[in-house]
Amino acid sequence: MSEQLIVKNLDFIRILPAWAQELSYKYLSKTTNLYIAHGNIRDFLPNKMIEGEFIFVRIQEFISEVLFGNRDIVAFYDRSSGINFCSPEMQKEYLNIMESHFPDTPREDFISLDPLKAFDYLEKYFFMNIPHKKRIVLIIDYAETLIPNTELARLSDEDRYALVTLNRWSHDPIFTQGDVSIILLTENLADLSTRIVRSPHTVKVHVPIPDEDIREKFLNFLDRQDILLTESRLNPKRIAKITSGLNLQNLNQIVAESYQEDKPITLEYLTERKKEIIENEAVGLLEFIESEHDLSMVSGHEFVKKRFKSAARAIKQGRLDVLPMGYLIAGPVGTGKSFMVSAFASEIGVPIVRLRNFRSKWQGETESNLEKVLNILKAMSPVGVMIDEADAFLGDRNQDGDSGTSNRIFAQIASFMGNTEYRGKIIWFLITCRPDLLPIDLKRQGRAEEHLAIFYPDSLSEREDLFDILVKKLKMKIQKFPVTDLLKKFPNEYSGADLESILIRAKFNAAMENHIIITREDLENAMNDFVPASYPHEIRLQNLVAVLECTSREMVPKRFQNLDRSKLVQEIRELKELLGEHP
Repeated sequence: MSEQLIVKNLDFIRILPAWAQELSYKYLSKTTNLYIAHGNIRDFLPNKMIEGEFIFVRIQEFISEVLFGNRDIVAFYDRSSGINFCSPEMQKEYLNIMESHFPDTPREDFISLDPLKAFDYLEKYFFMNIPHKKRIVLIIDYAETLIPNTELARLSDEDRYALVTLNRWSHDPIFTQGDVSIILLTENLADLSTRIVRSPHTVKVHVPIPDEDIREKFLNFLDRQDILLTESRLNPKRIAKITSGLNLQNLNQIVAESYQEDKPITLEYLTERKKEIIENEAVGLLEFIESEHDLSMVSGHEFVKKRFKSAARAIKQGRLDVLPMGYLIAGPVGTGKSFMVSAFASEIGVPIVRLRNFRSKWQGETESNLEKVLNILKAMSPVGVMIDEADAFLGDRNQDGDSGTSNRIFAQIASFMGNTEYRGKIIWFLITCRPDLLPIDLKRQGRAEEHLAIFYPDSLSEREDLFDILVKKLKMKIQKFPVTDLLKKFPNEYSGADLESILIRAKFNAAMENHIIITREDLENAMNDFVPASYPHEIRLQNLVAVLECTSREMVPKRFQNLDRSKLVQEIRELKELLGEHP
């Protein structure tokens, strides 16, 4: 390739999206033949801009038209459509040449769905054209259906053939010198055979969900088509800002539905549709956390609330660089740890999602699920991620019994959590009543950096404040009377969840007596009748490990502040032995 042509190509590459630039530079380097494009490959892609107008195409057309200019030979293959070419002329030329060389072969074999026949004839066709110095590109869609991520022994004969053929093509010097490129398309890299993915002869390129700038340009494009209907407080710029995590297909769907129904898009509708689309895209792996309450509805825990309010102020000021990568929220059961996080979400106006179980018994599916989730989180930023029962949910790097899947998953999550590129953009909330069981890898600095702990009410005034907050939260109507005497009977080891249960029972008693306003008698009866679940050793252990995790004395209740640290560790060890745990 001449120096002048190289410079021209480099100038063109600089105007491409980052992923397309990476693919182009790797192609120009002539060091490999096999590429994998993964991620947001089912979306519209901006082809080119003519006087401010975007032309959006599928990734197959983007690669063939934009990157390779539909020149020479560009072929497509997938199990549903068989062999196709990017133009009727190329298809006709292919069939004519193959029929002249193999006159006894039925024409349908040359465009077969069967990968054994398809790859065999394509390879023959490529070898025929290599001497003519033609640039050849083969784009294989739904590559996971050809080379799935499973054990070699479980592959069908077809899949083994495809795996060996693609692996051979990836480092065939004839293909390299002859300018033959194979591009595999898949949404999740984890769905493909690791023998191909981890091969040094394979280039992997991630196609991201579009950023705010691309979303705004696309919405402006739709607006110029007079199909974007919005209420007065919304415009393309604002819609683009609040639709992080959605791709252009999603936006087009929302706009088209609004236009067809002749209903302007409202902020409330957009928020609800975004939540619905992302939860569907995540196939049940993510759940949005919604809360009517902010931190003013959290009783006590002043130190923790102060930390969260400072973080909220930093977010509103755009100082994401000063935020911790994540929070470890510890404390015994029933203290409202999850409620605290959801209240913080309401305070800052940033969406928070709960990470649900992404593990599967099927090989490769766990890694695929996690890849999908992490890609969505990157696109949604800023976003908070809440993981309940984090010690059990995340596991550790020393698990056995699943061919190393759990170890790889743990390492991938730990690596992602520690990526400082996402500081202030993806905030992790690891919630657990047993922080001692959470691996140090996840709660060290650089991951869950801020360690916060919350405990049961420590004084009568705290219990009174909790009572008032719960009455407000539950929207209860209570007869006015001094509740101090009742709450004096409320033991220290009772949790906020216990008190909430008592209030619900009192409300039930009032309903059974056919009155709306809850009386003192209703409350007394409920409180006298209530017997909390009895697990004192477990609660004591949860309290002590939370105290041990605290990084500030101000967080620790007075009854624990004077405990000697060495004695604290010794008591924790004794409690674990009593409960049959390995200390």
